[in-house]
Amino acid sequence: MINMTQKSEFGKEGEDIAAEYLIKQGFKIINRNYRKPWGEIDIICQAPDKTLVFVEVKTVRQYGDSSAMPDDRQANNPQLMAEDQLTKSKLARLIRTASLYSGQNEKLIIENKGWRIDLIALTFNNERVDIKHYENI
Repeated sequence: MINMTQKSEFGKEGEDIAAEYLIKQGFKIINRNYRKPWGEIDIICQAPDKTLVFVEVKTVRQYGDSSAMPDDRQANNPQLMAEDQLTKSKLARLIRTASLYSGQNEKLIIENKGWRIDLIALTFNNERVDIKHYENI
C-alpha cells in the first residue's frame, strides 16, 4: 500500500523533473509550491517569450504488468494518464489562485503577454519518464 509520504515524495519528484524540464526549455522559475487556503500552484515561471506561466504538474506511475501493482491500485485503471488527474474543480481552483497571484504581482506581467496556465504530465514507466507539456489549458 502506498502511504501519503510516499505519494508526496513521488509528487515532489515529478515537480522537480518538471522544473528541470522547464529550465531546459528556457523558462525562468519564479516560485514553487505557492499555497493559499483555496489552492496551490506547483510552479510559477516566466516563459522564454516573457509570458507569466502557472504550471500544474500531474504525475503517474504506470505498471507494465498489473499483477506487479500494489493491491489497492489493481482496482484502478492501470493505464490512467497523468492528464486525467486534472479535474474541473482543480482547474477552477488553479485559475482562481493564478488570477489572485497575478493581481498581486502585476510587475511580472508583460503588457501584451499576460499569463496562462500550463499542464505538465509525467508518466513514470520503469526507469523511463515521459513528459507532455500542454500550454494554455
